Amino acid sequence: MASDPVSSKKISELEEKLILRKQLQDITNRIHAAQNLKQILVDLKDGILTLFDAHSVTIYVVDKIRNEIYSMFLSGTELRDIRVPISNKSIAGFVANTGKTVNIADAYDVEELGKIDKNLNFDPSWDKKTGFRTRQILAMPVLYSNTVMGVVQIINRRGATGKFSEDEENFLKEIAQVLGVSFFNQERFARRRKTKFDYLVVRGLLKEEELDGSWDEAREQKETMENFLMKKFKVSREDIGKSYEEFYRCRFIQFNDKLPIPGELLKNLKPEYLRRELWVPIEKIDGQIHVIVDDPNNILKRDTIESLLKTKAVKYDVSLPEDIIKYIAQFFHSTVDETSISEILGRMDAPDEEAFEEGEEVVTESDSAIMQLVNKIINDAYHRRTSDIHIEPNVTKKNVEIRLRVDGDCGLYQTVPFSYRNALVSRIKIMSNLDITVKRIPQDGKIKFRRAGGDEIELRVATIPTQGGVEDVVMRILAKGETLPLEAMGMLPRNYKELVNSCEKPYGMVLVVGPTGSGKTTTLHAALKHINTPDRKIWTAEDPVEITQYGLRQVQVQPKIGFDFAAAMRAFLRADPDVIMVGEMRDFETAKTGVEASLTGHLVFSTLHTNSAPETITRLLDMGIDPLNFADALLAILAQRLVRTLCKNCKEAYHPTQAEFEEIVMSYGQEDFGKLNVPYSEGLTLYRPKGCPACDGSGYKGRMGIHELLLGTDEMKRLVQKHATIEEMRALAMDQGMTTLLQDGIQKAIQGVTDFKQVRRVCIK
Repeated sequence: MASDPVSSKKISELEEKLILRKQLQDITNRIHAAQNLKQILVDLKDGILTLFDAHSVTIYVVDKIRNEIYSMFLSGTELRDIRVPISNKSIAGFVANTGKTVNIADAYDVEELGKIDKNLNFDPSWDKKTGFRTRQILAMPVLYSNTVMGVVQIINRRGATGKFSEDEENFLKEIAQVLGVSFFNQERFARRRKTKFDYLVVRGLLKEEELDGSWDEAREQKETMENFLMKKFKVSREDIGKSYEEFYRCRFIQFNDKLPIPGELLKNLKPEYLRRELWVPIEKIDGQIHVIVDDPNNILKRDTIESLLKTKAVKYDVSLPEDIIKYIAQFFHSTVDETSISEILGRMDAPDEEAFEEGEEVVTESDSAIMQLVNKIINDAYHRRTSDIHIEPNVTKKNVEIRLRVDGDCGLYQTVPFSYRNALVSRIKIMSNLDITVKRIPQDGKIKFRRAGGDEIELRVATIPTQGGVEDVVMRILAKGETLPLEAMGMLPRNYKELVNSCEKPYGMVLVVGPTGSGKTTTLHAALKHINTPDRKIWTAEDPVEITQYGLRQVQVQPKIGFDFAAAMRAFLRADPDVIMVGEMRDFETAKTGVEASLTGHLVFSTLHTNSAPETITRLLDMGIDPLNFADALLAILAQRLVRTLCKNCKEAYHPTQAEFEEIVMSYGQEDFGKLNVPYSEGLTLYRPKGCPACDGSGYKGRMGIHELLLGTDEMKRLVQKHATIEEMRALAMDQGMTTLLQDGIQKAIQGVTDFKQVRRVCIK
């Protein structure tokens, strides 16, 4: 009896379904047995491809911290990952974002995509890169308790057209359900075993259940895990950093706005790309480029970084995403600063040298490129911690030199073609509200410059006519910020203790002396901060007001209208002062008024431009101040200089020669040096500069004060009254414990803060 064709077909279909069901069961069993994500993401693919007879399958897992989905693949013997943002810019990203299943016949059919969601897009970049043609896509969310844990995506049915069938969709749904349970268990197990926040649990800063619950909460609130932990559980950035270091086995780098811009390392890197990928090079030390990155364990990202930097000599450090973005913003601080000076000048028309020689303006101060040029100079100077910008035109056709003074040293920053010298100077004059037609007399002005980041900085501008009918410009960047405390001034213990005692006296005079740029104003404000309490009325007269301080009544003097320091002090005496600070005792009248104020129950602070503390007394007496009155008023005179400090990142320890040691001893004074108890021995160590990217190769970074404090003791007052010599006053002060500027500096060189060469540069005795 012949068999029924219909029955045979049904039997055949049933057998085929049983085979498929067996294959499906085998896949689910392997998912349950998987010990790690690699076994799921990589090893299961062949079985799923066979089940669906498809060309490609990708299983993605949600990365809650980065708001991405990722998968793994083998490249040779190396395991790499592929990442896709959770967004509507790709099919898999859309499924992860919405939790919806996508089953389409043609990924390039815009109309078909639009029926699912008007914002849905297909990313064809992989097809373009490989020459592959994506047609059908079946992408399904991997769910656990209605939370998207991942996405499974199948591409291109072999030998078939149209969408994946309903049976295939149901099969994939079963696989996705099992994957959901497995992903949840893998995540829970991975957290228990090792996460980058384990340190917080071990230290008792978080409970394990709090950490487990935070992942989903942070994602729901669209917060990074780090920010969520800091806000909800008050975990400090430092503790998160320690946890990072424990997990990644590398340094944790926090944002530091003083880090120099590593210009050479940033070439050919775009800030938009760096912000998206969350990495940036920050320095180069001993031939190795240091890169901060959000995930140092991401092998694929590391390969990309090394390819872009064209070197394998890369050291990876970890940083918070927001700190990486801050560094990128600092390094590429404005659209102007992303452009080099040569590029800015290149936008201008090539100057006609003949026209320039005939006196015609080839470039004017209103040209946009000149505006950009001046803005870039100021921005770069600010980021290099510059105190003064020097614009120095030449009479001949030589380039205009622009020099920057950083940490007390002047160095060439840039040269600009001579044809732009007039426009450059005129642009600065316009910004300073100076008369651009006046070129034969000096002018002074100010610039209030708002940087791209929103910060406002103030510059004091001086123009000076120089030989040949050109003008030099010097712009001083006026430091703004919080007043430093006295203990941050770097004083030796004796100097700090005695200066504090003097500042706490109810009346008398305290003077801070030294050359221009030696930090006198900074020290005065630190002293005022120490005594700035609600029960004191403090008036200050300054030119200009460089440092603002809450609680002080600060006055800007205007000498051009007759409101000078002396006039300000007379006004203060009628305004119920307890403390008066006057910026400088420039003349007899100011000095006389200050002494009288200190003798009538007021504490007076001021500065003078003198070389040492004993010389200050002679200078004031030579100005005509009464020795008896000044002796009664005198509390203390602090002479100071700023000395360059060795870079902490690269300073080099060495053993000095006998000759070098003897030179230091003789400079200090043989008898006094013996009191330091620093004999010459094999264990004696000094430090010298070496140079690294952090200090621009100079070996020095920053400055600190060296000091000489003379006290107004009874014996010193008697010497002042009889108009004693400088040598007599210095000898008495040293007998009473004063260290000279040179001695103070040598002590700091022995401590490894600076070196003897820098000390000798700023002081003689």
